Amino acid sequence: MGNTNPLIRLGSRGSKLALWQAEFIQFEIERKTGRKVEITRIRTTGDMILDVPLARVGGKGLFVKEIEEALLTGRIDLAVHSMKDVPTDLPDGLEIVAITRREDPRDAFLSVKYRRFEDLPQGAKVGTSSLRRQTQLLGIRPDLSIETLRGNLDTRIRKMEGGRFDAILLAAAGLRRLGWEAKITQYLPEEMLLPAIGQGALGIEIRSGDPDTRESVSFLNDRDTAFAVRAERGFLKRLEGGCQVPIASHGRTEGDRIFLQGMVGRPDGSEIIRGSATGSVSGPEALGVSLADQLLDRGARTILNEVYRAAGR
Repeated sequence: MGNTNPLIRLGSRGSKLALWQAEFIQFEIERKTGRKVEITRIRTTGDMILDVPLARVGGKGLFVKEIEEALLTGRIDLAVHSMKDVPTDLPDGLEIVAITRREDPRDAFLSVKYRRFEDLPQGAKVGTSSLRRQTQLLGIRPDLSIETLRGNLDTRIRKMEGGRFDAILLAAAGLRRLGWEAKITQYLPEEMLLPAIGQGALGIEIRSGDPDTRESVSFLNDRDTAFAVRAERGFLKRLEGGCQVPIASHGRTEGDRIFLQGMVGRPDGSEIIRGSATGSVSGPEALGVSLADQLLDRGARTILNEVYRAAGR
C-alpha cells in the first residue's frame, strides 16, 4: 500500500464503551491491513458535564467536538464515534468514510423489580437522559415519573441497582458490546420505542485528504447499515434536530430498497407524529428528507417551532 507512516492514531472517548468500540476497530484494521493502530483518549464536553440533561446543555456534537479538533490538527488520523452522537453537518475537511454493521438498534428496559415495562406500577420512576425515550414512554404511560440519568453505562446501571429508579432505559447495542446483555430485562420493540438516529452503528471519521487511512478503513463499511443510517440522517438534517427535540428514525435496507420510519413528538408525550416511507438506495438522504416533509406537513412543524421558541432559538 506504499504507506510512509504505518502507524494510525485513533482518537476515542475514555468511557468503557467508547474504548471497547475503539479497540474493536483497532483489532479489525490491524488484522486486515497489518498496520499498527494506537488509541489516544480524548475527553469531550459531554464527558465533563455529567450533572445536567444533555438537552439543557444544548449544542450539537457534545461527544465529538474535541475529537474532531484533534483530527483537524493532525493529532489523530481516525476517530470512531457512535453514529447517534455525530451531528449531520461535519466540519470542513472531515468526512465519515465508513459506517460499520449495526448492532441491535433497540432500546433496552432494565429493572431489578419488574420483568417488563408493562409491569411498572402507577407513577414508577424511570431513568433516562433522552428526550426521545421520554416522549415515547409518556405517550404510552403519562403517569410515569421520568428522571434524568447521566453517566457511563456502569454508573447508570449501579444507580438503578441501588434503588434510585424502578427502571432505566439504555441502548441495547452498548450493553451487548460490553457483554452485559444478561442485565437486559426486556428489549423494547420499535413499534413502541423508535430508536435514535444511527443507534447501534459506529462511524469512522477521517481527514478528507488522507487516502492512506481511507484505504485502511474502507473494508469496515457495511453497505446495508450505511444506506439506512444515511436515510436516518437525511431525516434528522431536514428537521434540524438538536438535542432539544424528540426525534427518532430507524431505517432498514433490503436489497435495493430502504424502509424508513420516523417520529417527532412533544417532550411531554401529549402529541406524537409517526410516519414511514420507502425508497431506493440510490438516494438515501432524499428518502429521509421526504419522510421529514411528510411529518412536517402533518403537524411536526408546529411542534418544532414551539420547542425551539421555548428554548429561545
